[in-house]
Amino acid sequence: MRALRFLLVKEFLQIARDKVMLRMTIIAPILQLLLLSNAATFEVKSARLYVVDRDHTTISRGLSQRLQAAGRFVLADASPSAALAEEALLSRRASLIVNIPPDFERDIVRDHAARVQLVLNAEDGATAGVTEGYAMQIITRYAGELGATIHASSPTGPVLDVRSRNWYNADLRYRDYMVPGILVQLVTVVGTLLCAMNIVREKEVGTLDQLTITPLSRSAFIAAKLIPLWVIALFELTIGLLVARLVFGVPMRGSLVLVFFAASVYLVAALGLGLWISTLVSTQQQAMFVTFFIIMVYLLMSGLFTPVRSMPDWAQWLAEINPVKHFIGIMRAVMLKGATIVEVMKPLLALAAFGTVVLSLAVRQHGRQ
Repeated sequence: MRALRFLLVKEFLQIARDKVMLRMTIIAPILQLLLLSNAATFEVKSARLYVVDRDHTTISRGLSQRLQAAGRFVLADASPSAALAEEALLSRRASLIVNIPPDFERDIVRDHAARVQLVLNAEDGATAGVTEGYAMQIITRYAGELGATIHASSPTGPVLDVRSRNWYNADLRYRDYMVPGILVQLVTVVGTLLCAMNIVREKEVGTLDQLTITPLSRSAFIAAKLIPLWVIALFELTIGLLVARLVFGVPMRGSLVLVFFAASVYLVAALGLGLWISTLVSTQQQAMFVTFFIIMVYLLMSGLFTPVRSMPDWAQWLAEINPVKHFIGIMRAVMLKGATIVEVMKPLLALAAFGTVVLSLAVRQHGRQ
């Protein structure tokens, strides 16, 4: 323990003296959180709207005004001509056409039900889906105020009568969904990349060979390398959670203790991966390339940007051995849904199993060098 204590002091002093590592550890992750949380979003803030109003009544104009007043749509143009609207959609001057038929107000007053047609530019399927969702919510609320039902239909699809209720994220704020995942990404980079580069640097300067001929045990050396980065990653997570709450207003409905417990387990896997990478490469440049390749695959198959359930079956099976996927699920469940340890026990056990296996393999591989 005495040797480990001296090694830990040495590691913390070495990190404090390395200005580049300090910037990578503290400043870079916070900047990435601030930038990615605003950029990595599917939220549509200003879809261009084209209104084809063939009714020209108070209620039809009210629907058009309600869509514009919601702040999600900007009126590109309006006319009673469907051909002009389709031309605007083709030239990308509009991304959504709302086609209000004749007798719209009469149907509302007489039958308490009417139809509107939504035509969307679906080149970007995700954006089109989000835009349609926004429009449907506004139309449904407007119909409720009129005491009627407004059916929205596509040109070739069936009539839809939508009744929706959003749990856990009622306003569909993408920041609430994305920020917990981005926090996991930052903790992964700090834990894996810095661990790999820190140990490989010892190889480059020759101190690793000097340490191997000392009576210092291998376990003490590895612990001294991993513990400081484990502490730093938890510190980064603390700052990230403060930024998420104070800057982006992301809720914290669950237990912070559970978040940090899960992060502590996850970091064993992340640091073990960094240690394993350090046994495969000889330079910091190689460590950086290998780490970014692995992290990129992790992130793409984690559900951070695209749902895992939308992937092919074989990709979903591979995703089950992805620790990033499990930790993102835990973070979102605890922060947004208020999940307890019982609800996240399965991904937590998966993280513990992955961390145990990876760290054991990395330690064994390191001992062969």
